[in-house]
Amino acid sequence: MAVRHRLIKTTPGTVWALLADGTRYAEWVVGTATSEPVRGRWPQLGSAIEYQVRLGPLRLTNQTIVRNCAEGTLLELEAQAGFLGTARISVELRPWGEHCLVIVDEHPLQGAGGVVHNVGVEALIQIRHRAMLARLAKVCEGDAARARQAPRDTAEAHGAGGGHA
Repeated sequence: MAVRHRLIKTTPGTVWALLADGTRYAEWVVGTATSEPVRGRWPQLGSAIEYQVRLGPLRLTNQTIVRNCAEGTLLELEAQAGFLGTARISVELRPWGEHCLVIVDEHPLQGAGGVVHNVGVEALIQIRHRAMLARLAKVCEGDAARARQAPRDTAEAHGAGGGHA
């Protein structure tokens, strides 16, 4: 079972805001070119996003369905990958001081992915998770930095901060 974690230097709320936006998965999920909600209200139970994976000229469209959600702390997904089958992906958020510890746990459920699952496949998933969590951290930390900057920009635009009289 592929389990990986990363400390992201922002609040769990900032990380959850990204996870709860079904249109932004392509920004941090490795291999995903686009994503959009197609059923329900993401990330409510049973809702789904559709995403596209590009492999050279080949474009594959798949879905991910929310199987369990505890708002702000846990999102469990079932990724459907065509002939490869399905996988369970759990993303858990834990407060860690002023930051967020993100724990990703993924394993195959059914189909070819489960049949060929071995130590080599597990190593590839670990590499993918390392890259995915790095991208997640970059996007979340960037979102947090922009949110901190926005109030300053607004205040400066309105003349706050000791301008000339």
